[in-house]
Amino acid sequence: QVQLVESGGGLVQAGGSLRLSCAASGRTFSSYAMAWFRQASEKEREFAAAISWRGRTTYYADSVKGRFTISRDNAKNTVYLQMNSLKPEDTAVYYCAAKLTYGVPARMAGEYDYWGQGTQVTVSS
Repeated sequence: QVQLVESGGGLVQAGGSLRLSCAASGRTFSSYAMAWFRQASEKEREFAAAISWRGRTTYYADSVKGRFTISRDNAKNTVYLQMNSLKPEDTAVYYCAAKLTYGVPARMAGEYDYWGQGTQVTVSS
């Protein structure tokens, strides 16, 4: 069982930056691939970024590639999402997710076993 708690969301102007954090409970955090998804109002949840259990493999949605960076610190049981050059269309609730796997991190929400409660990111124009 893994519990995930996101933090770091807030209101930022377009072009600004935020760093989201997701703290995980449990001793097996390093066994999990981690991902960030986001869900804008009245839209479906969409993939943003994922990272493998050791952090050697990362994937990004085309919409965030070059602007967002996912990273993890297994010693701190934490995964991060550094978001730069934010745009109003990045406004969404951002969710952290975990999948027990040593393989390639998934990009489909249904593949993930555990989810956080979400943190709101609002980008003003």
